[in-house]
Amino acid sequence: MLLGAGALVGASPAYAAPSDLCAQVGYNAGFRGEGLVTAVAVALAESSCDPTATNVQNNTPPSTDRGLWQINSYWHREVDDNCAFDPQCNANAAFRISSEGANWQPWSTYNAGAHLRHMGEARAAVDRLGHHEPGPAPLVYPAESGRVVSARSADGRLEVFAAGADGVHHAWQVGVNGGWSDWENLGGPGGAELAIGPNADGRLEMFAINGDVLQHRYQLSPSGAWSGWENFGGGGKDIAVGANGDGRLEVFASGPVGVFHKYQNAPNSGWSQWESAGGGPANSRIEMEKSADGRLEVFAINGDVFQHQYQTAVSGGWSAWEDFGGGGRDLTVDHNQDGRLEVFASGPSGVFHKYQTDRASWSGWEPTGGPADAQVSSERSPDGRVEVFAINGSVAQHLWQTGVNAPYGQWDSFGGGGTEVTAATNADGRIEVFGTSRAGVYHKWQTGMSTWSEWAWLNNSSGPAVN
Repeated sequence: MLLGAGALVGASPAYAAPSDLCAQVGYNAGFRGEGLVTAVAVALAESSCDPTATNVQNNTPPSTDRGLWQINSYWHREVDDNCAFDPQCNANAAFRISSEGANWQPWSTYNAGAHLRHMGEARAAVDRLGHHEPGPAPLVYPAESGRVVSARSADGRLEVFAAGADGVHHAWQVGVNGGWSDWENLGGPGGAELAIGPNADGRLEMFAINGDVLQHRYQLSPSGAWSGWENFGGGGKDIAVGANGDGRLEVFASGPVGVFHKYQNAPNSGWSQWESAGGGPANSRIEMEKSADGRLEVFAINGDVFQHQYQTAVSGGWSAWEDFGGGGRDLTVDHNQDGRLEVFASGPSGVFHKYQTDRASWSGWEPTGGPADAQVSSERSPDGRVEVFAINGSVAQHLWQTGVNAPYGQWDSFGGGGTEVTAATNADGRIEVFGTSRAGVYHKWQTGMSTWSEWAWLNNSSGPAVN
């Protein structure tokens, strides 16, 4: 359910073939191809395709999930009850909130994989509908890289990795949206930069690079145990990973002679050799994001220059590097609900912002204020607004869009200083932020639209010091 705790139990379908209703209104709303099949499967997991279904259990904050796609009354107040309980209006809202079927992150059943058991029934409903127009599958957006990284396992639980001087440390949620395990020390490269991404079969794969070595490890089964460390190449400065439209992972790493990349030859399979990415800034910080049409884009910044390159076709080759601005300290990239990309970069004068004005053009750089020379991260709130987090040695601050696809407000205090920050989303859509310091790893999470917990250790243990 949208911002709820899980699948609705005991919904009573009002139609003899409830999945047919979801297929019809989903098609009318604009879902196509595999995107329509996924939309019907999500609705089956959410409401059994009952347009009168409601749920109030385990919703934080207290709220009601409504209708076919269980649109939440708190996180989507713009959808009133008349719309939420009207099948077509509910489908139209789901199409908009899901970025036209590209992003199902706001639905907890999708995040936890509960929709997968309904895919056969959903596909049969789409087949009965008789429409087989091609359409995009949901996009898989890259996770933020850095000295602390987090991503959800296939069952919806967040996993987090933090880079200490003595290697990489790991903790995980013991239940979906729940508490945390103790930290475990995995060894591996010390003082590393990390990246994490999902294979096409749902297994997470994690990469760690320092000046001497690059290694990786991966889940042996979705949400399962992890392999040991394996060599992945020589040392470098930073690393990022993203999934191609066809499911193959692609890894970019920077070093003293520019940026290189390596990619899976087939989904869940072996890897190519390292290849030059055609230049790029030396010893740069790298982040990846995905355009609305599914092409990966790479952004790289060092103290002197900021450059950008992008795939010229989905799962295809790459453009030449293009100038993207002056140098800086760190960067983060996210996407609006309408698919346009948003880039934030920090430097000695604070945090600056640049965004797509359409799917092919960019604004100029605009100052936002914020902490000087900060580490920055971003994530999307359950209602689709981009939120930005920045931390330096003295202060942590927070900035967010005032509405979906809208301008930003003012920076607000988010706590004391630290060394690194990253943001991820729980299976129910709430943002969880991890901040590091020389004392260890803290986290802070949304308790409502604009309310947050206090900073706390994971499971009352500090984890590694991150310098």
